[in-house]
Amino acid sequence: MADADAVPALDTDALLDDPDIRIIVCCGSGGVGKTTTAAALGVRAAERGRKVVVLTIDPARRLAQSMGIETLDNVPRRVEGIETRGSGELHAMMLDMKRTFDEIVEAHADGERARAILENPFYQSLSAGFAGTQEYMAMEKLGQLRAREEWDLIVVDTPPSRSALDFLDAPKRLGSFLDGKFIKLLMAPAKMGGRAGMKFLNVGMSMMTGTLGKLLGGQFLRDVQTFVAAMDTMFGGFRTRADATYQLLQAPGTAFLVVATPERDALREAAYFVERLAAEDMPLAGLVLNRVHGSEAARLSAESALAAAENLDATGIVDQTAGKAGLREPADSPAAGTAQTTDTTDTAGAATPDPSAGATPADPSEHASESERESEPTSVEPTSVEQLTAGLLHLHAERMQVVAREQHTRDRFTALHPEVAVTAVAALPGDVHDLAGLRAIGDRLATGSAPAGAA
Repeated sequence: MADADAVPALDTDALLDDPDIRIIVCCGSGGVGKTTTAAALGVRAAERGRKVVVLTIDPARRLAQSMGIETLDNVPRRVEGIETRGSGELHAMMLDMKRTFDEIVEAHADGERARAILENPFYQSLSAGFAGTQEYMAMEKLGQLRAREEWDLIVVDTPPSRSALDFLDAPKRLGSFLDGKFIKLLMAPAKMGGRAGMKFLNVGMSMMTGTLGKLLGGQFLRDVQTFVAAMDTMFGGFRTRADATYQLLQAPGTAFLVVATPERDALREAAYFVERLAAEDMPLAGLVLNRVHGSEAARLSAESALAAAENLDATGIVDQTAGKAGLREPADSPAAGTAQTTDTTDTAGAATPDPSAGATPADPSEHASESERESEPTSVEPTSVEQLTAGLLHLHAERMQVVAREQHTRDRFTALHPEVAVTAVAALPGDVHDLAGLRAIGDRLATGSAPAGAA
């Protein structure tokens, strides 16, 4: 097991308090708590005096609910209830991918051309669902927020991408598409204009457009060409802004936090994130290890707990075959076995028949209606202290096995990346659904509150 003292601790408060840090990017695989982490960091930073905006791309809208906002959209909304020092504020917003794309068009094209682009069917498909558009627009929105200089800290909750760090690749991919050979070929007739352009279109593109027209449909190809002609003056801007945002992510004022849970797949993905960030010269602040389990009774190992439970089982107290706690009669008990008799024996050894044998019982319940009998309470045998003890020992053993597995997985990560600072966040008993819950997560982020037995 790795020496916990040898792993550098991530000081999130120092990160939040550093005025030179202007952007914090939370990245990680899906389902590891990126949105909650981003929101908790935003709350804590605002309450420590910073003017913060949290940008989420999470469509589940959990961020809005936890911050007491009815809905989030493409406009930053002020979060009320922040117990701030000085001039601290918290705003939150959720990326509207299409609206962001529309804003770019409206900002960089005149009214008539912008209208032609926005109404173009190909543009509507591109802005609503083209591969990489969401990630590209997240970076566009980040660039817009940073340029406004309205907030001194931007916390970004990155998109839930199937492939790690898609949001870093998307600006390059979309920029390459919009600036690629295919687009330039489609743009050529519009650029050449007049008869020369028509000649080029008829001779140089006849084979290509004929083939594409058969595959995609002639109307679709005309929509693409119309879109390209209208967007001609904007293509260079996409590439320029993509490059500027990429450089912004590499700047010293940006800090990346990789978020993971102490599970094998999540930490394997986290290791890939760490390596990819290093390869791209992106400034990594550290790893947030979410939902770490522990036990206040860590001195009692899983092996000892199981041995104690088995000792209780051996005395016939816990019925393991039934899969639940229950009394099991010892083998020498008169009640053992399925055949039981109520006969008694007198002192002379003669069997005395049970007086109830063969007789009709005079039990008034026999004459009660079925509904009356069903309503009668069923007697439940009380659970003994031994049963409870054995059950708790088994539960504790299972918990300690989980703790050991999580620690082993964490040790493998830190062995590969001993330079990465880590803060462990103890698992909460329930979901986070309000500011109080976000504050609790913020406290755990700041203190590295791995529970007892987890390190």
